[in-house]
Amino acid sequence: MASIARKNLFEDIPRFLVAQAGIMFAVSLVTIQIGILHGFTRSTGLLIDQSSADLWVASEDMVHLEVTSPLPLEQLVKVRSIEGVQRAEALMIRAALWRAADRTIAPIRLYGFDPNGQLFANWKLTQGNITALNTPYTMLIDKAQLMALNLKQVGDGGSIGSLPATVVGLATDTQSMASSATAFTSLETANAFSTSGLRSTANIRIQNGEVEVLNNVEAAPARSSKNPPPAPRKLSLSDSITFILVKAEPDQDVQALRQRLDAALPGIRTLTKAEMAQQTRDYWEKRTGVGFILGLGATVGFVVGMVVVSQILYSSVADHIKEYGTLKAMGASDWIIYRVITEQALWMAVLGYLPSMALCIGLGTWTMAAKGIMILISPVTAAGVFCITVVMCVGSAMFAIQKVTRVDPAIVFKA
Repeated sequence: MASIARKNLFEDIPRFLVAQAGIMFAVSLVTIQIGILHGFTRSTGLLIDQSSADLWVASEDMVHLEVTSPLPLEQLVKVRSIEGVQRAEALMIRAALWRAADRTIAPIRLYGFDPNGQLFANWKLTQGNITALNTPYTMLIDKAQLMALNLKQVGDGGSIGSLPATVVGLATDTQSMASSATAFTSLETANAFSTSGLRSTANIRIQNGEVEVLNNVEAAPARSSKNPPPAPRKLSLSDSITFILVKAEPDQDVQALRQRLDAALPGIRTLTKAEMAQQTRDYWEKRTGVGFILGLGATVGFVVGMVVVSQILYSSVADHIKEYGTLKAMGASDWIIYRVITEQALWMAVLGYLPSMALCIGLGTWTMAAKGIMILISPVTAAGVFCITVVMCVGSAMFAIQKVTRVDPAIVFKA
């Protein structure tokens, strides 16, 4: 019976190629949509996963990594004094505006941290060194964001606000697909960048015994290369940060330390690294509708594949209806004929899946290298897509089988 299935499949090569093209399109669409969804959600928590902190201390208002209320720096001092804390470091996240050398602008997300620290910057560098961030007004970026910031190489620069900014290194696998281009700097430089470019003035007017204060915020004048800016000021305890990363002492129970932190610092939340990453990913996947849209795209691909395969199989059965009638006239049971059609569908599934998966893996490699867009195709994803492909093709075969069940063996004697 297997030879009949293969003969029916390969006897008409143009039809076979059309069928496989349809299956490849459907499988590729499903795989890419699922891969983008997994890559998107993974990228939103990359920086959390790459940290070596046991606990993240955040404001009780925190929604996810980039949406939270600030914490005063004095909280860091309190955290370091709590029993069981081996190390605590500050992390500052700020939004800013990048201006390239040709005056084009782009949004940028600043991550300020201690370049000599141990808990945050554990990502891979392709060029440069993290300690170079100790130099004022320097930054590291993901190499995939060079084009987005209109840069070509390490050493190029631009400005943030009224301050110069120079790229001293390139990282890899750090960029969230949900965020603006990411720049890593020291805490002092990040604070200076986030407050630069603006100056405020206050005019006081007294009229009829009433005091009226008129505040005016305007852009600060750009600095010339002949007048370099002073070094960023040291942070004070009143300055705000975004998170406190905590490393527990060896053999310290993390949950017990978490409870002590929550008790000692009102208005904060303490999360483990896994909880922090999961909360960030859940926000983007579930609360923004991204998961629904990409899931809808995968469903459309599945439906398209079923329609294509069912049409091909149905047409194949119709072309060989007399052969199936002959088999039934010779005493072949319906199950034997069903096996022929089902095996034909399985061949179509395998031969459509393999090139599609190779295409998607190649596409994912290219998009990550060229654009920093992650299409994550894990072994579990690949296995799941294969099962979907088999279900799609075998399910489509059910429509063709319905025609065979109504075949009259006497059809072989008709002209």
